[in-house]
Amino acid sequence: MSMEKHPLHLKIPELQKSEEVESAVEKQERLTHEKIPNNPNERIDAYMDRLENIFLNPNERVRERNLEMVKDKIYDNLLIKKENFPESYFELQKRVAREQGHGDIEITTDMRDQMMNVAIEDQKHSLDQWTDYLTSEDAVYPAWFKYYAWSQIIKLSQFDKERGEFKKRTDSTVAPYPDIYREPLAELCDLYEKVKEDNKALKDDEVKRLFSERFPSAYAELIQKSLASQIENQEEIKGEWIKYEQGDMRQAEKLYESLEGKGTGWCTAGKSTAKTQVEQGDFYVYYTNDSEDKPTQPRLAIRMNGQNKIGEIRGILPHQNVESMMQDVLDRKLNTFGDAGDIYREKSYDMQRLTKIEEKTKSNQELSKEDLIFLYEINNKIEGFGYDKDPRIEEIRSQRNMKSDCAVMFDCKEEEIAIGNPDDITETTKLFSFEKDNIDYSILSKLKPDMKVYEKLPNKPIEFKNPKQLNYEELSKERSGVETKILNPDMMNIDLEKAKTFIPDLGQFNGKPLYEVMKYITETYGDKYTLPGLEYRDFIIKNPDKLPQLKDDNYYFFPGSVFRGSSGRWYVPYSHWRGDGFVRHILWLGYDWSSDCRLVLLEA
Repeated sequence: MSMEKHPLHLKIPELQKSEEVESAVEKQERLTHEKIPNNPNERIDAYMDRLENIFLNPNERVRERNLEMVKDKIYDNLLIKKENFPESYFELQKRVAREQGHGDIEITTDMRDQMMNVAIEDQKHSLDQWTDYLTSEDAVYPAWFKYYAWSQIIKLSQFDKERGEFKKRTDSTVAPYPDIYREPLAELCDLYEKVKEDNKALKDDEVKRLFSERFPSAYAELIQKSLASQIENQEEIKGEWIKYEQGDMRQAEKLYESLEGKGTGWCTAGKSTAKTQVEQGDFYVYYTNDSEDKPTQPRLAIRMNGQNKIGEIRGILPHQNVESMMQDVLDRKLNTFGDAGDIYREKSYDMQRLTKIEEKTKSNQELSKEDLIFLYEINNKIEGFGYDKDPRIEEIRSQRNMKSDCAVMFDCKEEEIAIGNPDDITETTKLFSFEKDNIDYSILSKLKPDMKVYEKLPNKPIEFKNPKQLNYEELSKERSGVETKILNPDMMNIDLEKAKTFIPDLGQFNGKPLYEVMKYITETYGDKYTLPGLEYRDFIIKNPDKLPQLKDDNYYFFPGSVFRGSSGRWYVPYSHWRGDGFVRHILWLGYDWSSDCRLVLLEA
């Protein structure tokens, strides 16, 4: 019986002899006490098992912590370094400024640094999208294909739709990493799966042609094909919901066939992906009628986890957002799902309200205070059905004067708002925004506890609350909300240079969740010591030689601050010594405390 050659061995012959594969093989042999046969398939499978255990671990906490630990290395290896930015990048910015009527501007050192920071953040976000997607439940590809896709994507720049190809990435590439095109990726996975199951599939001329192409070329070809597919009779909304029942592989085949060549952008358009998703739960698709009055055009999809829980909803707009004309159709369907539909009904409400604000903007109607609070996401994020934020939000905001809008939202005058420059803060200032990510905590003494403070307007507030006011266990349960930093007001006038540290013994909390540690610290030490937070972590990073007692192998937490990240979860800042400096880190309140964790307090 012949063994089929693994697609990874066919595409990357040298992989099975690589150092990382050798290490995975040795580790598996130690754990199982069994010798792994010296053939490419077995060795590659051992490596894939190792990666799957790390990045696709079924334990959500373990998986997220593993990914969080490796992200710094990903950034170090893949983000453009400032010394590699090409001069042509800055010349382009000058040309754009001139074409926009700003004349011949001079790009100062600070401006260059700011431009580079923005470009690096864009690259970081594009990498995060890929890591989040490939480690999510939505990406139901086999582990080996995820590895191969990732190994190729990190070599590419953006997709050029006009030329139908990916731009090459070098050390001086400023552009983000490629967008995710789920349908073409799923189709490519299907092709490779065919070859994996039976190498004879390569006798098919089309399979052989596409498989033989380099990943960028094959992926680009399938993207072009997807983008070229046009929705027939697009204004028609009459149609029919069709249910594909969980576990029925015949219906999964029909689902795949109904989406083939329709350009939905859904990963379900891949045959193996369609089968996997139908294995995991019921699947509903709304098809609008074609010119012959037959429901053939897929416009909405509802993927279920099992039969009673909605997994996701997708439309056919960019980033899989739902068309505004399809909202009523979707709402009526959600009514049939009971509580499971309520979550998505909230998203539907957000989309309808955003549509009304968009219409007001186009007709030059004034937006109310409530409209502005919603648009700027002051209280809650605007949730849509796509993978990314609805682009209309930024489009509408960009047409408005943020300072005057803030005056309306926060019931103050424009002259009572200071943005960017701490020197603009006066006795009458009611609102201040740093307007940058790496904020300068040394100016806290200029702020007042009752002042509204933002990291970045309009929706990254900084609040001042005594840690005793916080219910850490409840915070550990939250999964949504605007990005928020909470600082300890007691730190506003502390002389960090003179402050003496105290490290309590918390060994009794090993293996217990972080929120229990935080509760204990505030109740036990809150009256005796001052709890430092982000401002103190920032201080030791800038002044590493002033805290030699923290330069060891432990992880030092700063309990005076918690902050909610983009995921909606609350985190505690911590740092550790990496030989050449202290490094910024965060840990979710639900993660466990370990023996190498320490907590920093300041003597009152």
